[in-house]
Formats: sequence, structure tokens, C-alpha cells
Amino acid sequence: MSFVKTYEEILGNSTASGDFYDAEMLTLVWETTPEAIEKLLPPPLKPASRPVVLAFVANYPSTNFSLPYLESALLIRASFEGTEGFYCLSMPVTNDMAMAGGREIWGYPKKLANIALQREGDTVEGWTERHGIQFMKVKANLTGKLNDNAAMDEMLSLGLNPKGEYSNLAFNFKHSPSPVASEAFDYPPRLIQGETVFRPKTFILAEVEIELTPSEFDPWHEVPVKRMLGGFYSVGDNSMLNDGKVLAELDPIEFAPYAFLKWEWGKL
Repeated sequence: MSFVKTYEEILGNSTASGDFYDAEMLTLVWETTPEAIEKLLPPPLKPASRPVVLAFVANYPSTNFSLPYLESALLIRASFEGTEGFYCLSMPVTNDMAMAGGREIWGYPKKLANIALQREGDTVEGWTERHGIQFMKVKANLTGKLNDNAAMDEMLSLGLNPKGEYSNLAFNFKHSPSPVASEAFDYPPRLIQGETVFRPKTFILAEVEIELTPSEFDPWHEVPVKRMLGGFYSVGDNSMLNDGKVLAELDPIEFAPYAFLKWEWGKL
């Protein structure tokens, strides 16, 4: 082992995807207000056809890049030049390497947190905590039904396939604060697109609920639940494909108000 790697070692460690084996996930989908989406979306992203929010809690017992860890996330539906995907507002994790890889390669706004996910029979519960605040708590009853019986078509329109493989596009902004006082960023912030493929072995529709507690450092409550569509519990193999795209470069001044997802803002 060495701080310096040979070219052969670097190539030998390269993979076509970041793989998650037997990933256990509880996913919730709801409608929020259009005003909440408009406030939080950095240009050039635009609101999608519906103001949809997706949140999840996940347990990753085995991956091809890190030790086992847990993760949660908050994403809002967005559009870029007519293509819809999810813009990630927050992605707490319990592992430092998972945090570093997601932040440095893909621009995911990851922070270390305490996270729990537990299933007992047909009930699944989870929570995420930072700075002593459980800012999100979720509970699901695995009834095979959604909260809103009319929501299945809306769930399918997001790309969900409950009978097999499906994928999601993610939008993130990759940027690096500059150490030079007169410069905001090291390079123009970049809008990045990535894709994750899900191959569920277990998939159960669920009636779900979420409690969002205000937190100065993790303000998930900024996307309130206007109408809960429902959720699902899944166990399967996921792959984050290593074929991302740079969609656009942004004006630093225009992007600056949105540049604090990865950092604590204010006094601890």
C-alpha cells in the first residue's frame, strides 16, 4: 500500500458502475407546492410537469466500493431541456468514503449523519439525525397499496417499474469553493447528470407517512407534504453508472445562492 498509485493499479480499480448488493430501501413520493420547487431549483433547471418530491432511507449491506453503510436522501423533480430527473437537495450517509465519493465525483450534497432503517413484519420505520435533531422520521405499512389509490399512474410516470428493472436520472451541481478571496469557485459550477439502475428482488407498495422537523442545518421541511402519493419497500441490486454527463456550466454569481447544500450555514 502506498499514497502513490501506479497507472496499472488505477486501471485495475476502475469499474463500470458503483454497485449496491441487496440494497434495502424505503422510498416515499409526495406532491409539494409549486412555490417550494421554484424556490429551491437552481437555473438552468426548471420545474417538472408536477411538483413531486422523492425521499428514501436505505441500508447498503454490501457494495463494490465501500464498507456497509446507510443513506437517506431528499430529491425534487426537475427538468433540463425537456428531460426530467431528480435534483438532490440532501443525502446524509454514515460512511466517510461514501460521502467523499458522492461529493467529489458526482456533486451529491452528502454529510455524515446517524441513520436507522428497520423492518418488523409488515412495518418499516426509519429516521435521520444530525446535531441531535431527528429531522425526518418515516413509517410504512406494507399493505401492497399506495396512500392515494389514484396515484399509480403518477408513480409509473416517474419511471418506476414495480415488476422489474427501472432507472432514475439525477441532476447535481459540481463545484469547488476557491481559496482565493476574490474568487467564489475554482471553476465555473457544472450541472452533472447521472443515472442509477435499480433491479429489485423484493418490491412491495406501501402506505407511508413522514414527519419533517425543522432544522437549521437540514431544512427538509422546506418541501412540505401537500399530497402523499405513497411509497414502496424494495430489496435488490442497484448500479450507479459511471457514464455521467456535464450538461452545462453556470455563471458563478447566479449559482452562488444555491451553493451551500454541502456545508453547515450558521453557528453550530
